[in-house]
Amino acid sequence: MQIRIAEEKDYPDIIKIYNHAVDEKFATADTEHVTVESRIEWFAQHSPETYPIYVAEEKEVIIGWCALSPHRPGRKALKTVAEISYYIHRDHRKKGVANSLITYTIESAKSLGFKNLISILLDLNKPSIYILEKFEFEKWGHLPNVAEINEMICGQFIFGRKI
Repeated sequence: MQIRIAEEKDYPDIIKIYNHAVDEKFATADTEHVTVESRIEWFAQHSPETYPIYVAEEKEVIIGWCALSPHRPGRKALKTVAEISYYIHRDHRKKGVANSLITYTIESAKSLGFKNLISILLDLNKPSIYILEKFEFEKWGHLPNVAEINEMICGQFIFGRKI
């Protein structure tokens, strides 16, 4: 497996993997599939020098990705905080892909000058809670009953880690 900076040609695979999470109903707050076109602005926020997106590739196939995103863009007091997000292709889970991507991204975040990482996730997302705790993220907040997915109400956790 190789980890590298995402390129524009990777966008369809990144979206495909993200839409797997949409289908699962607990791994993202999006309730409908997204498209590359609908995420152009999101991709534009992610330059390798500031907020990179990394892809894990095996035999030239994207099997997962991890991104650092701005938290409350424009608020200078929060410039050393980044949100970390990660998604693994459903056929490549439980194979160490997430561990490798998150480890790589945390090291990258340090060299980019970030001091805190946060992850915002649905409180039903037990696999992500497990992996975040494995990487020493702590529960920094809970927004109870703020999300409705298929008539089910759930909350969001904010996990954080100083780096």
